[in-house]
Amino acid sequence: MAATEKISSATDKETFDVKEKSHSVKGDIETSIREDVTDENIVLQNEREIAIHVISVDDDPSLNPWTFRAFFIGLGLSAFGGSLAQIYYFKPQTVSVSLMFLAIISYVIGLAMETFIPRHGLLRYLNPGPFNKKENAFIIIMCSAAANSAMATEVLAVQRLYYNITPNASSSIFLLFSSQLLGYGIGGLMRGILLYPSKMLYPGVLPLLSMFDAFYLDGTEARQRLKVFYFVFTAIFIWEIFPEWIFPLLTGLSIFCLAAPNNATVSRVFGGSNGNEGLGLLSICFDWQYISGGTNPVAVPLKAQLSSFIGYIICMIVFVVVFYNNIWESQNFPFLAQLLFYENGTIYNQTLIMNSNYDVDLTLVAEQGLPFYAGSWIIYLMSTNLGLAATFTHLLLWNKDDLRAAWTWMNMETLRSWRADFDWKFWKHSGKREVPVNPEDLDPHYREMLKYPDAPNSWYLLTLILSFTIGLVVIYKTNSTLPWWGFAIAVLLAAVSILFFGALYAITGIMLSIQTLAQMIAGYLHNGKPMANMFSVLYSYNTVLQATLLLRDLKIAQYAKLPPRAAFMSQIIGTLLGAAINYVLMNSIIDNQREILLSVQGTNIWSGQQPQSYNSQAIAWGGLAHELFSSGRRYQWVPLSYIIGLVAPLPFWIIHRYWPRLRMDYYYTPIICSLIGWLCVGINSSILSYFAISFFCQWWLRTRYPRWFVKYNYVVGAALDGGTQVMVFILTFAVQGVAGTSHLFPEWWGANQGGNYDRCLYLN
Repeated sequence: MAATEKISSATDKETFDVKEKSHSVKGDIETSIREDVTDENIVLQNEREIAIHVISVDDDPSLNPWTFRAFFIGLGLSAFGGSLAQIYYFKPQTVSVSLMFLAIISYVIGLAMETFIPRHGLLRYLNPGPFNKKENAFIIIMCSAAANSAMATEVLAVQRLYYNITPNASSSIFLLFSSQLLGYGIGGLMRGILLYPSKMLYPGVLPLLSMFDAFYLDGTEARQRLKVFYFVFTAIFIWEIFPEWIFPLLTGLSIFCLAAPNNATVSRVFGGSNGNEGLGLLSICFDWQYISGGTNPVAVPLKAQLSSFIGYIICMIVFVVVFYNNIWESQNFPFLAQLLFYENGTIYNQTLIMNSNYDVDLTLVAEQGLPFYAGSWIIYLMSTNLGLAATFTHLLLWNKDDLRAAWTWMNMETLRSWRADFDWKFWKHSGKREVPVNPEDLDPHYREMLKYPDAPNSWYLLTLILSFTIGLVVIYKTNSTLPWWGFAIAVLLAAVSILFFGALYAITGIMLSIQTLAQMIAGYLHNGKPMANMFSVLYSYNTVLQATLLLRDLKIAQYAKLPPRAAFMSQIIGTLLGAAINYVLMNSIIDNQREILLSVQGTNIWSGQQPQSYNSQAIAWGGLAHELFSSGRRYQWVPLSYIIGLVAPLPFWIIHRYWPRLRMDYYYTPIICSLIGWLCVGINSSILSYFAISFFCQWWLRTRYPRWFVKYNYVVGAALDGGTQVMVFILTFAVQGVAGTSHLFPEWWGANQGGNYDRCLYLN
């Protein structure tokens, strides 16, 4: 209690007196043009101001998340989300179970239980009182951990389908548990760097928390925000039936495609309403599912969006230059494609280069010839490597102080202090945290959390040790061909990557994938062993992904004031339950649909496209890395781009040091570099609309109408995401074939079911 009393209320006036130095200068685009700047219409300039003004800092310690109702709803929705995620993995359409969708469903169920279940007898456990914000946060974090198809099931599926290897159930379950929890252990130990500071904003969760405030806060302003949420939610829910089913031309409206429907160049440059069609230049998209498909455009900070836009412009230029100059024989292959090809443009048959042990046989490779990639895919690989390497240099130059705690502990005095304070009876840890002398320097949300017992580092360390030990055992029990030292290198790569890529995601809301880096390193370390490559990627790339998701969900807990031990418990339960359900369903689907999953075409109900793609990449990187990517080889610039990426941030930093008014600190070089290959896959007609909405919200509204921005920007973003995802979920089962037969809308001018929806030329 003494510690609690020292913590000043987050609603005190001094909380809003932000002392961080603003980077804006006179005439900067971030500066308000209004002269009557007051506390109500101040332009939010940095992460701390956004965290204070957009999300409520108030906390009610009397709210109890440890209710039977919370566990009941959480376990039910976790089982539901985990099942759907695994079923979707084997569907022809790739559909994710979104966090916003689960948040809305859990709120509706909780409200229904509060309203209709009596509060007496045994039923009082299902309705202990009003459904509260912390119960909802507890449920969401549990569901978030469960509603994914665990990457280990991908590895196990490939083993069963292509290698005729079926590890025993216990080894498989422990493989799932260790690979899913390893990242939790490492990420949890980095909470002090990647979670607690205001700098680590996690912009992607702001719409969700803004929706929570609208649902649960009292007062006139909260009721106004809730009305806006319901209005926008209903409007977009009704609207989405048009671009998603009745009028799919709205997915990508292109004047150029309508004017020249039979021109291949127009299709490649201006088309983009269908997968792998084209770059979508100047197309206008009216489908929020695709506009907000990766990240909600109203949430990502302007600095990150500006860097993304620069990368987007460069991407279009580079793709066109590479294709029309026939670099890497690009004109022999589709403009946008992710497969391996023979030189004549036909799809490469990878089974013809494998021996009976499923290793790549170089004699067979010589007979078939080395495979080719589409030029756009090579640019994607190069840009990914550029971005990954640039991340290390950029953060060390610009954010060294934010990451300093990652290495300042490495001195004998600190290590001796840890040893002296170490208590192996971790279960008796009180969780009490010391309050700093100047608590006002802390993030206001984190300061409110100090009153609750912490989930101590020893819990996360134990999770890490157990996961590492189990993983070390199961790689030998599952015929992985990955040696112990390869496993250790994969985990070390993950630990380093979590620090840098976790920080980049926390600050900008943009996540970079280390999958190509992991595949390339494993390819050289375990040359000719595709399966070892798969397991190495599992324990490196997947570990980084899981750590990032853990930290994101812990940030939700911090913003919602969910006690740390409740957040830890919900994450562990959700992860273990989701992994077990994934495993059971994966085996059931493979047992019953094996032949369909092995076929190239599949059906409109089941498809093996994802395990096929994962296996293909493992063969290309694990079996042919030296032949394709080494010095002097066809794609040597793919690994060499790492060297270029390491030095890419230096010119920006040097210019800013000597000419600071040029504002080179405003650009994120990792994002610019990585987005040079952004348009290599998928539906690209939404990109221009994405940036238009983003600049409108994060620049125009934020600087011209700051009060409106603070009150409504993020809650409108949440409503747009929520309404869209509920309708998409319904249409996915009702008319788009996930539940069986698809029911396309009858052919008409706005629904070109036999070609591209934007009516550009369909290219084979």
